[in-house]
Amino acid sequence: MDDAGANPNGAYREVLPGVRVYPQPADVAHAAARLFVDYAWQSIAKYGEFMVALSGGNTPRMLFEVLASDEFRGQVDWGKAHVFWGDERAVPPESPDSNYGMARRELLLRVPIPQANVHRMEAEKPNIGRAAHEYEEVLRKYLELDDRGFPRFHLILLGMGDDGHTASLFPGTRVTRQTSRWVSTPMVAKLNAHRMTLTLPVLDAALRVVFLVVGPEKAGILHAVLQERSDPPYPTQLVQPRADGLKLFLVDQAAGALLDPAASQKPAPPGKTSGTSRGKPGRNA
Repeated sequence: MDDAGANPNGAYREVLPGVRVYPQPADVAHAAARLFVDYAWQSIAKYGEFMVALSGGNTPRMLFEVLASDEFRGQVDWGKAHVFWGDERAVPPESPDSNYGMARRELLLRVPIPQANVHRMEAEKPNIGRAAHEYEEVLRKYLELDDRGFPRFHLILLGMGDDGHTASLFPGTRVTRQTSRWVSTPMVAKLNAHRMTLTLPVLDAALRVVFLVVGPEKAGILHAVLQERSDPPYPTQLVQPRADGLKLFLVDQAAGALLDPAASQKPAPPGKTSGTSRGKPGRNA
């Protein structure tokens, strides 16, 4: 990559609209923590609360460690933050594979967030379909709705797998906007297991969606997602926040190594680079 889009302060290069490349994974985590703090304050100032959906994986783990550090811990009004999840494995919370369990260990036990403000997906229940309906009721209780009747998060954090999946929306599973469901329980064939996940319309309803992508093993799929047309599209390509939403990719140099700012063959832009919402997210937004 050349230096097109270099940020004046040298912190990142915006090589494509909405795609910020940082030198190292630690820089991605620090930048994500800064955005988390900024979005929290903006949301609390405007709406009186901050509704955020977390993700699992190694990159969010680095983010959580930064947020729990002395530098950042006191910068969020945790009493006004409500934490949810984008997806979860069908494992108990104490399992090392639990997205909730990882966030609890690395972040939630280290910051002063009220337990009542933590809303985990109980995907380990014997009837995962019923548990998904119960989580929809949790979302209905705490989140306001957009004009299409879907819950509107102030921020959703997402990762991307080396197959282009995001949350638990995998290639080969039915990923569609033509659903009224907020939470689904797809069978992931290659894992031979059900997952619980927010649906695509809920991801699209968010005010802000931020993808965290690091590592050389992600370079090929990131290029495919951002600069190639695939049929069917990768699930990550399908996430497109609506008119007043923001979509960002925060990636490290290794993951962004194949991105070409000069390439002309691109799908629709990955998201806006500025702006948030117009009006309070709610039933009349």
